[in-house]
Amino acid sequence: MSQLIKRFSITDPFWKRYEDLLSDVVVPYQEAVLRDEVPGAEKSHAIENFRLAADVIKNGKEPGGFYGLVFQDSDVAKWIEAASYSLIRHPDSKLEERIDQVIDTIRDSQHEDGYVNTYFTLKEPGRQWTNLQEAHELYCAGHMIEAAVAYYEATGKTVLLETMKRMADHIYDLFIVRKKPGYSGHPEIELALMRLYRATGDKRYMELSKHLTDVRGQDPDYFVKENAEKGWKIWGMDPELREYAQNQCPVREMTKATGHAVRATYLYTAMADLALSTDDEELKEASERLFKNISEKQMYITGGIGATSNGEAFTTDYDLPNGTVYAETCASIGLIFFARKMLDLKTDGRYSDVMERALYNTVLAGMQLDGKRFFYVNPLEVIPGISGVVPDCRHVLPERPGWYDCACCPPNVARMVGSLAEYAWSVKDGTVFSHLFVGGELDLSDTLGSKIKVETRYPYGETVRYTVEGNPVSLALRIPSWSSTCLLTVDGKKTDVSAEDGYQYIKCKKEAVLYLNMAPRYCYANSMVASDSGKAAVMRGPLVYCAEGTDNGGDVIGLRFKDGGRLESLPLSDDLMGTVKVEAEGFREKTSDELYSSERPKYDPAAITLIPYYSWGNRGKNQMRVWLPVR
Repeated sequence: MSQLIKRFSITDPFWKRYEDLLSDVVVPYQEAVLRDEVPGAEKSHAIENFRLAADVIKNGKEPGGFYGLVFQDSDVAKWIEAASYSLIRHPDSKLEERIDQVIDTIRDSQHEDGYVNTYFTLKEPGRQWTNLQEAHELYCAGHMIEAAVAYYEATGKTVLLETMKRMADHIYDLFIVRKKPGYSGHPEIELALMRLYRATGDKRYMELSKHLTDVRGQDPDYFVKENAEKGWKIWGMDPELREYAQNQCPVREMTKATGHAVRATYLYTAMADLALSTDDEELKEASERLFKNISEKQMYITGGIGATSNGEAFTTDYDLPNGTVYAETCASIGLIFFARKMLDLKTDGRYSDVMERALYNTVLAGMQLDGKRFFYVNPLEVIPGISGVVPDCRHVLPERPGWYDCACCPPNVARMVGSLAEYAWSVKDGTVFSHLFVGGELDLSDTLGSKIKVETRYPYGETVRYTVEGNPVSLALRIPSWSSTCLLTVDGKKTDVSAEDGYQYIKCKKEAVLYLNMAPRYCYANSMVASDSGKAAVMRGPLVYCAEGTDNGGDVIGLRFKDGGRLESLPLSDDLMGTVKVEAEGFREKTSDELYSSERPKYDPAAITLIPYYSWGNRGKNQMRVWLPVR
């Protein structure tokens, strides 16, 4: 975390609601779940696992009592990180005290050599580091390192930071000093070590991140050999699935996004970060190739990635089914991480456009508007009775559950929302870059002698106003690719928009106003995307829209857009926590009792009501579609 989270105060209605929701509802609710205090929610036991592990280490109790999946520790880590960001905006001494108690328990669960992991302390003692493919030890360590850095930077407290430095030192000794072969089965530690390096200045952590990234795929058979030697298993994952684990070749030779989408994007984020920090041109080129492949051939219109439930994975170019899609919430969060690091490598609107698309659509759809229910999978088509029921669609739930046994997504959304400032802004060589349009005040008084106030009703309003107090500011304003026309005034004078790689560079003394084109528009997929052939989707600004049964007589499967038909933005309403709906000119197919018929379908004119995709699934079980046929 840089200091931008502390420097930027959010004021706009859209994101202020989410910021308040994080502090008032999401963080307390998730804490209660992690403590097993929410009736009806899936049991977590994650905090209790640490208490039991601390009893083993500190009090000599017999191991036992572990509950959950092998990576259960990471849920606590992500919650601590999200809570850290909440404390910056909403200081809460009681919450901070409870976090400190959890941190003390984590510290007390640490082995003498620095090792921290409740699964191996309670369930598999003595088997540490023998199953890198499945056991998620490095993954859990990575998330806890991120939590430690976030809590230190939010509060100045060092207990968790020192605990995880000892764990990182243990890992350094294992892989660098003692030269243990292998690499993480689930990448995460690589990007976390870069955060630890920046927080502490200890270059060993960057060295370790680089080693674990560089060694990956140097021996594509490492997991095969490990599997033959270890003599035990967790799930029995196939070590021959090299593309699934991103170890089919060295990272600099990768050309296409493959395998488990979350693992992939976490790895690619570390690659881009290392390329930036070490000036590694080959890593930079590999990162650019991978981002291009994802964004141009394997990404849904919503910013979702990972087309199949079989391995939660990428499949192949243009394979983007709507009803059986996976599009895990965590995968889009990983894509945002990746895009943000690519922006540090090169300021290019392609990266910020993708970052915005994933954020406003898939990531926000991953959480109920009340902050208490969550999607793991983010479909583009739902039919109750089929979705969540038939074998190929069991993963596609028509309603958000309160929690999951595999609960990686809920706290991931929380930490993403809490750290929004890191994605909205960056400052480089005296230029302030505005990547996302978020209302608030950015205080750069101590570095540039300036404050920048942003006023906007985005993502529904079309105006973004920047007001400068203090010294004039060099601003780089993102010009989104979706806005067919843009107007810009700088200090009262109309300025030609001639974006350089998606950014307009200006010198602003007092005020700059950007006017975006928020007219709703039809979008069409590449002809190679068979699932969307003959169909269209609707977007307004950065938001993807969908048809939901509640607004359309219960049935959306029979709806058709009129080719070239009218699209109209409806007035901002309080429905769904405040949305602008879109009305589309279209048709409804008349139903027939016959499964097949020689008669052509008949249609009645219909006004189709569309809502922002992020808001679907908040009004009970419904049909939902993003892509509708055109006639």
